[in-house]
Amino acid sequence: MWETLRKEEVLKELQTDIRHGLSQEETKRRQQKYGKNKLKDKPKESIFIKFMKQFNDFMIIILILASIISALVSSLQGENDYIDSIIIIAIVVLNAIMGVVQEAKAEKSIEALQEMTPPKAKVTREGITNEIKAEELVPGDIISLEAGNYVPADCRITESFNLKIEEASLTGETEPVLKEADKICKPNIAIR
Repeated sequence: MWETLRKEEVLKELQTDIRHGLSQEETKRRQQKYGKNKLKDKPKESIFIKFMKQFNDFMIIILILASIISALVSSLQGENDYIDSIIIIAIVVLNAIMGVVQEAKAEKSIEALQEMTPPKAKVTREGITNEIKAEELVPGDIISLEAGNYVPADCRITESFNLKIEEASLTGETEPVLKEADKICKPNIAIR
């Protein structure tokens, strides 16, 4: 939507000033209204679901079927020798437990890494430019981007000089795309 408006219209609509940004009071009000600038985390799976997913492998299913067949053959022959079946099931269950533990450790490692290096953004508020966590951005914040920065939120460019954005994660395009502040896009244009 913002890309279809002139930058002056965007500033007016968002009730912000390009040089001074938002006030602290307005920032707090917008944070309460819009929440944090981050994607919602997907709901975590229960340990039971993670455990059951460990059996969703062709080889594991074959092993379980082999243990059942082994138990049936032993029962039909009247031998009551279920040691092979018990060993196979024990190995499969132990493998599933180890998979759940490893998955939990990997998730904790990823969460720790995300906490260690949260994305940052340079934002102008009350005429002062500071670096803050990107999740603290609100609609109407004035953001400054420099070479090598990640774009921390959906933004409308108000000033640019030879700004090229790497959009591979959005479009698959490997070459950076030149962005211009004065360009107005048509409604419903595809990402490019």
